[in-house]
Amino acid sequence: MPGPKPAERPTFHRLRSLTIVGGFLDGAKIEFVPGLNCIIGARGTGKTTVLEFIRYALDRLPSMDDDRQARDRIESLVERNLKGGRVELQVETKDGLGYIIKRSAGEEPVVTTAAGKPTDITLRAGGFFTANIFSQNEVESVADRALSQLALLDNFEAEAIADLEARLRQLEAKLSANSHTIFPLEGQIATLAEELGMLPGVEEKLKGFATEAGGSSEAINKAHAAKALRDREKRAVESSAELLREYVKHLEGYAGWIGQQADVLIDEEILAGPNAAAMKQLRQSLRACGADVDKAVAQAVKRVRQEEADLTETGKKLAATHTQQEQAFQALLDKHQVAQERAAERAQLERRKNELLAKKRQRDDLTNRLAKLREERAALLRELSELRDKRFSIRKAVAEKITSALDASVKVTVEQCGNPERYQSLLEEELRDLRMKRNVVAEKIVKAISPAELAELVRRQDDSALVSRAEINEEQAGKVLAALGTPEVLHKLEIVELVDRPDIEFKDGTTYKNSLTLSTGQKCTTILPILLLDSANPLLVDQPEDNLDNSFVFEKVVSNVRKVQTSRQLIFVTHNPNIPVLGEAGRVFVLRSNGKSASLKNVGSVDECRDDIVKLLEGGKEAFLERKKKYGI
Repeated sequence: MPGPKPAERPTFHRLRSLTIVGGFLDGAKIEFVPGLNCIIGARGTGKTTVLEFIRYALDRLPSMDDDRQARDRIESLVERNLKGGRVELQVETKDGLGYIIKRSAGEEPVVTTAAGKPTDITLRAGGFFTANIFSQNEVESVADRALSQLALLDNFEAEAIADLEARLRQLEAKLSANSHTIFPLEGQIATLAEELGMLPGVEEKLKGFATEAGGSSEAINKAHAAKALRDREKRAVESSAELLREYVKHLEGYAGWIGQQADVLIDEEILAGPNAAAMKQLRQSLRACGADVDKAVAQAVKRVRQEEADLTETGKKLAATHTQQEQAFQALLDKHQVAQERAAERAQLERRKNELLAKKRQRDDLTNRLAKLREERAALLRELSELRDKRFSIRKAVAEKITSALDASVKVTVEQCGNPERYQSLLEEELRDLRMKRNVVAEKIVKAISPAELAELVRRQDDSALVSRAEINEEQAGKVLAALGTPEVLHKLEIVELVDRPDIEFKDGTTYKNSLTLSTGQKCTTILPILLLDSANPLLVDQPEDNLDNSFVFEKVVSNVRKVQTSRQLIFVTHNPNIPVLGEAGRVFVLRSNGKSASLKNVGSVDECRDDIVKLLEGGKEAFLERKKKYGI
């Protein structure tokens, strides 16, 4: 007779356990189940702290740019309650892979395998393991913040979005490197172009000299051309020698570098540590590598110095030849008085022409390099735009899915590039030193002109288009073009993002109302059903019942919890008995505190924690029975 079928492994991310070492909850180990988990307890027993410790371990704190106040509050809570200790979070990905995340107070999270072996996983990448965590009243704040709403949508396709975000960051880094290469090239080309403005005048004057020698002009001109070529040959030899000398300096600068750094990186304190043998081996290996490289460098230096010596001999021979040729040149001039009188001036102009022609070749080389860099930049910008389009398509599909899942009681749409806050902030920052109402001017420009279009207007210094399109005056336009005209600012304009803007609306009767206009209760009524939709990510909410009436908690929250808990892990801190009891919590955690520390008083199913639920959430058995009597039930 076949045995029972093994339990199916959850196909969603889940938190397996949280262990706390040190601080207010020292020694607590909370083991979660895949479905609904409820944390209950009297005020001050550490319920919120548990949730924020999980957030801290997963490094899911709000960013300083998005919500500095919320981040400061959470960090302060963690610091007070962890008191220099650490948290350990065991997680399991939807693929069934187990990991342990450890984070000490003030340190970065460290991710190991379930067996404790180190990994290269970083939580900041976002795609490895995602949880949706909402502090008390944070559900309401989502309705008020466009970026929070965007993050909410992204959480439904966390892996795809994380992959795109990583690729976008790589592209932005490439664009930054590209611009830092372009900027100095543009400066060098501009400087050379200014000097090369003299070349036509020099060439024109030399043409005049070419016609002054009468019938002997052809011979004189050939002699001067040969003299100019000798000057170029001399310059070529000198430049080659300088090239070799500079290269030797670079090579010699690397000699002994690896060995020196090995001693700096692996010092005596490290060698006295518990892993001394491994670290000694590493230092010896680095030193051996350095010795091999130093030999190769010495050989390279020897070869370059030999070439330098050969070049010196070549230069001496060439100089001797030049001397003979110069004597022949002077003999020719002695026969032609007019040419002889102007020879020194003509020779000086020829040298100047050679200098300018060398700079022209340099400019042409730099111009070709710049053209390639600009082609590369154009391709990178196209790719950046395409990736942003792909991300928008994912967000749009998520919005449509949410609207459909909630039967249009809540409608979610996304406007591509609908949030210009970053663009406007950039303009305000770059216009900060100008005597004008920068906020007003920036706002007018943002409403009328896209970042890419503005960058093009700035390049063309098109003040008339800026005046007509942004409806600012000529003086303001001139100041704006001057302030934005540096290569660095143009680079920022090219990559600044017009962020996608979500629009979440609540159906009130027959009318849809934007979330920003709703009452506190309506905001929670709008956002919470979205949070409770099916997802691979665990959902953690501190008091989801806040600002909701009990009928909504029963009819919507409990109903959605029961639907989703077979395919999603839920962890709620709650004071409402409807959630654990009617939501059929798989595990209830009861916390208690003596004022100095907190601990788990009870853990188990709803039945096993019934007395605690009745006392803490119902006000006690007597209160529960009295209400029953009053209601006549």
